[in-house]
Amino acid sequence: MSLMALILRRKLLHHPTPVLLQLRLLSSSTSHLETPPQRIEKILVANRGEIACRIMRTAKRLGIRTVAVYSDADKDSLHVKSADEAVHIGPPPARLSYLNGSSIVEAAIRSGAQAIHPGYGFLSESSEFAGLVEDKGLTFIGPPTSAIRDMGDKSASKRIMGAAGVPLVPGYHGSEQDIEIMKLEADKIGYPILIKPTHGGGGKGMRIVHSQKDFIDSFLGAQREAAASFGINTILLEKYITQPRHIEVQIFGDKYGNVLHLYERDCSVQRRHQKIIEEAPAPCVTDEFRSHLGQAAVSAAKAVGYHNAGTVEFIVDTITGQFYFMEMNTRLQVEHPVTEMIVGQDLVEWQIRVANGEPLPISQVQVPLSGHSFEARIYAENVPKGFLPATGVLRHYHPVPVSSTVRVETGVEQGDVVSMHYDPMIAKLVVWGENRSAALVKLKDCLSKFQVAGVPTNINFLQKLANHRAFEEGDVETHFIEHHKDDLFVDPNNKEISEEAYDAARLSANLVAACLCEEEHSTLKESHPGGPSLLSIWYAHSPFRVNHHAQSTMELEWENGYDSSSSKPLMLAITYQRDGNYLIQIGENSAHSLEVRASHLGNNSFRVEADGVTMHVSLAVYIKDKMKHVHIWHGPHHHHFRQKLGLELSDEDETQHKTSFETTSHPPGTVVAPMAGLVVKVLVEDGAKVEEGQPVLVLEAMKMEHVVKATSGGYVQGLKVTAGQQVSDGSVLFRVKE
Repeated sequence: MSLMALILRRKLLHHPTPVLLQLRLLSSSTSHLETPPQRIEKILVANRGEIACRIMRTAKRLGIRTVAVYSDADKDSLHVKSADEAVHIGPPPARLSYLNGSSIVEAAIRSGAQAIHPGYGFLSESSEFAGLVEDKGLTFIGPPTSAIRDMGDKSASKRIMGAAGVPLVPGYHGSEQDIEIMKLEADKIGYPILIKPTHGGGGKGMRIVHSQKDFIDSFLGAQREAAASFGINTILLEKYITQPRHIEVQIFGDKYGNVLHLYERDCSVQRRHQKIIEEAPAPCVTDEFRSHLGQAAVSAAKAVGYHNAGTVEFIVDTITGQFYFMEMNTRLQVEHPVTEMIVGQDLVEWQIRVANGEPLPISQVQVPLSGHSFEARIYAENVPKGFLPATGVLRHYHPVPVSSTVRVETGVEQGDVVSMHYDPMIAKLVVWGENRSAALVKLKDCLSKFQVAGVPTNINFLQKLANHRAFEEGDVETHFIEHHKDDLFVDPNNKEISEEAYDAARLSANLVAACLCEEEHSTLKESHPGGPSLLSIWYAHSPFRVNHHAQSTMELEWENGYDSSSSKPLMLAITYQRDGNYLIQIGENSAHSLEVRASHLGNNSFRVEADGVTMHVSLAVYIKDKMKHVHIWHGPHHHHFRQKLGLELSDEDETQHKTSFETTSHPPGTVVAPMAGLVVKVLVEDGAKVEEGQPVLVLEAMKMEHVVKATSGGYVQGLKVTAGQQVSDGSVLFRVKE
C-alpha cells in the first residue's frame, strides 16, 4: 500500500469525509465492501469518555446512529454530546451505572439500538453481559461469549494455551483460593512472584511480592481491588520475571474462521502496572521474532474460535529472549490507535463489519506495515506522589491540532470535571512518522504544545521520558521508570533546586509579568479605542496609579510540581515603558533584569521578545483556593505560578501589589489524604499503638486502591473516618503522636 493511501486512511479516522470512496479505490482487496449488508443501523455504546467518542466517530462516518449511556456524573460530558441519543443509567459509582448490564441492555432496547459496543474496561470482557445482549436479540460487537469466558479467566486461558503449545510463565492457575494453600503454591514457584486477578486488566489488583512475610497483605489487597474493579476477586500466581518487556499482538478474526494479526505493540513503559507510552511496531525486534510472535498470537485466537478484535499479550524475558503467553484481552485495546496508524485501517469499522457478518477486508499478506507510531496517555495525576490520581476542574484545556499524522483521543472539554469515580485519563496523544526517530520528534513536539491547567498531569513527566537517552534508543522494559528514576524524578528529600530550573522559572516569571500587564493594557485599549487619556486610564487601574511612576511590584510563587515546601517566591518590579515594552527586575536588589516586549494576540496567546529572542507564549489564569494560578507555556517549557489575591496600598509613590503565601500547617505526625477517594477499610482503632509504616486505612479512587500508613511509631489520634466515607485530597485523616 502506498504512503498516500496510508495517510488518507489515517486522516479518515479523524475527519469523516467523502474520501471513503477514494480510499477504497486505493486497494482492490476491499472492493467487496462497496455494498455491505448493513444490518446495524443504530449502536448503543456501553462506555464513557474518549473510547465512547472514538467509537461514535466511526459509526457516524458509516451512517450509523449512536446512543450514549451516562451516569449522574456524566450528564454533561462530551460522549453524551457526541451521540444522537443518550440514556441515563444510574448514579456515579460504576457498579451502579456502567457496570449495571441489565440497565444498559434495557437502554438499548428502549432506544431501538440493534447492537451494543462495549468499548474497553467496564463490561467489555464480561461473558455474562455479552450473553445477556445476545439473549435479548441484540448484536454484541465483540468476540463470541465462549471466547470471552475462556480468555477472561486468566487461569483457564493459560490452561488452554498450554494445551495448544503456547509457552507459559511458571505459576499457579488453579481454582483454589484458600490463602494458606496459595501461600504454599507461592513457595513452590519461588519469590519474587506476581499476584494477579484472574479477570480484568489495566494492572488493577496486581501485586509484586518479594518475600513470604508480605504475601498475605498483598493477596488480600489484590482481592479487594479486583472485586472493586471487576466484580470478581479470584487470583492467580506467576513467577515474576525480573527484566521483562511487555509486547502484545493485535489480532482480528471474522465469523468464517479467518484470523490475522496486525503486528505487535510494545507497552513496556508502565507505572503502577499500567501503560503510559505504547508504540508500534516494537523497537529492536527482528523480522523473524515478529513473525514467530504473530503466528503464536493467531494460533492462540484460533484455539478458542475467536472473531472480532482482540489482543494477545506476551511477556518477553530480555535475558533469554524467550516470550511467554501472558493473557488475551477479548476487546479493543486502549492503545489500538498506534496499530491503526501503521496499518492504515480503522479497527472499529472492522469490528462493526465483522459483527454484521462480513469477512475480513484483507488477508495476512496484504496487511501493510508502514512507519512508526507512539501513543502517550495523558492522565490527571500527581506524579511526585507516586502517580496518584487527581481530581478537579479542567480550567484550561488546549490539545494540539489533529492531522493525518496526529490524533488526540479525548472525552473531555475545557471546564469538565475529572471525577474520582472513573479512570483519570484525560486524553491519548497519538503520532505517526516515517520511522521511529521521526515519530519520536513529533511526539516530543506535541507534548510540549499540549496544554492542561487546573489539575496536575503527567505531561512534564512524559516529556522527560520521551527525551531520555535509553528511550530514544528503544532500550525499554517494564522497570524502565524505576531503573531511571534518578533522571526522571526530583528527589523529594533534596530541597535544592537546580540553577538551570530556577533560571527557566525566572525567565517564565518575566514573561508572565509582561503578558499579564499587556493583556490588561489590551483590554483597556479595546474599551477606550483611541481615547486621549489611554495611558492615564490604564495607570488608574491596578497595578499602576495616575501621576505616579508606572511601576508595580508583584510576588509570584513558583510551583515546581514536586514539593511545595521547596517552592520559591519571585519578587518582580515591573516598569511600563511604552508601546508594550516592560523592564522587569527580579529580586530585592534587582539582581536580574530583562527588557520584555509583549503583544497580545488574543485569547491566551502572546508574542514576546526577550533578550533578543522572539517567542510565542500562552497563558492560563484562574482562581482556585483563594489564589490566582498562572500557567505559562513557551517552547518546551511549562511553569505554574501562584499569587495570593488581594491588593494593599502603601504610602510610597506607586501602588504595591503585595502578596504573601500561606502554608497549611498541621501538628507533627499528621497524615492527610494523598488523593480524593473512598475509605474502603479502616484497619486500626483510634488510640491504637502503631509502628512506622503500619497500614492504618485503605483508600480507593478511580479503580485504584491506596494503603495509608503511619508515618512514625506512636498512638493514633483523631481517626474519625469510617469505611464508606468520601474524603478530599489533603484532608486530615489522623495523627500519630509519639
